[in-house]
Amino acid sequence: MDLARAELESHWVPFTDNKSFKDDPRLLVKGEGMHLWNQHGDRLLDGASGLFTTAAGHCRPEITEAVADQLAQLDYIPSFLRSHPRSFELANKLVPLLPANMNHVFFCNSGSESVDSAMKIALQYHASRGEGGRNVFVSRDRAYHGVNIGGTSLSGMMKNRQGFNAMVPGVVHMRSTFDPEQRYSMGQPLLRGEELADDLLRIVQTHGANSIAACFIEPIAGSTGVLVPPVGYLERIRELCDEYEILMVMDEVLTGFGRTGAAFASDAFGVFPDIMTMAKALTNGAQPMGAVAVRDEIYETVVNAHPRDVVELAHGYTYSAHPAACAAAVATLEIYENEKLFDRAAEMSVYFLESVFSLQNLGVVTDVRGYGMLAGFDIAPEGAPGRRGNLLQKRLFDAGLHIKTTGDAGLLAPAFIVEKEQIDEMVEILKQELIRL
Repeated sequence: MDLARAELESHWVPFTDNKSFKDDPRLLVKGEGMHLWNQHGDRLLDGASGLFTTAAGHCRPEITEAVADQLAQLDYIPSFLRSHPRSFELANKLVPLLPANMNHVFFCNSGSESVDSAMKIALQYHASRGEGGRNVFVSRDRAYHGVNIGGTSLSGMMKNRQGFNAMVPGVVHMRSTFDPEQRYSMGQPLLRGEELADDLLRIVQTHGANSIAACFIEPIAGSTGVLVPPVGYLERIRELCDEYEILMVMDEVLTGFGRTGAAFASDAFGVFPDIMTMAKALTNGAQPMGAVAVRDEIYETVVNAHPRDVVELAHGYTYSAHPAACAAAVATLEIYENEKLFDRAAEMSVYFLESVFSLQNLGVVTDVRGYGMLAGFDIAPEGAPGRRGNLLQKRLFDAGLHIKTTGDAGLLAPAFIVEKEQIDEMVEILKQELIRL
């Protein structure tokens, strides 16, 4: 299916250079397993699981059938003061994957919504325990926490904030964990973990512990180019949060559901948050959905602070716990379990990372980083920042490979069903196009 230029005009495409895109559109019309097809019938290898979503591969019939069956039985109800059985089925399937003290889940519609929901839950928790003065949030440079107003305020990727003058007040940023002296680290960098984490201590000393509501952390900073935390970093953040009664929020929107070889990155690193956000691979990308999991004490504090028959958390969305999204998520979690895909991700990650790290021998590549089934690489900029990265993703698309680029960084995150031969193909296409640069 090809579209004429005039047919492309009405859609304002997100995160896209619309003028050039509509002159040369990259349209995808079909997906199956590890592959996508464009409007001309050309097949592409998907090296990014869509946008880190299709961890079980594209167009799984188990998911599409579950969604169709659900829509035929119950297409929609609001989740305010009522619900439906699928929402509880999903929550009960999620809880065993979560840390031991997380038994309550709030549903929304995206990773961005999960972050803003987590911010409001943190504020409500502190207010419920008589500490309403805790309204400062801590984030990091180069962080990405979605694009709603709260997440944009937390963001440390300046391009995503340009043009939006009014941000949520009271957001303070720590340094990112990027360290040019530890380039080409496979897995966790070994140095400076506690030193970088002590930025939180300095913020506490400046602003006062009793003003800080929460510290938001991506266990792996994905969208900025896969910054893996150095050894000791997350442990020190957890220690400081405990000492000063600051909620630790882990944004697992990208890393959740097997990307690190464990259910969540918190499992992989052995550091567990008070609040966890998730989305993307929760439904294998088949339906929009996000979720926020909280420690039992947070849920109980908020609920018990209000009398019976009073709404405890005045927050939610029209499509929260949408029946079709719940059906997609239940089917997705069953696939992960039945096919042991988290274990497969752990097994394939060794070959995947070794293959991607072979890119470091190319002169244009200035760094490679990775953990589990997630890797990033930087290329030397040429001209305006991001120009070369944008050119690379267009050339890769034409060469038959879909990846995610951010500025002059490339991100790889194939589905867990990937075969070694497909990893070889992915890396070979990358090498050829990087050499062309």
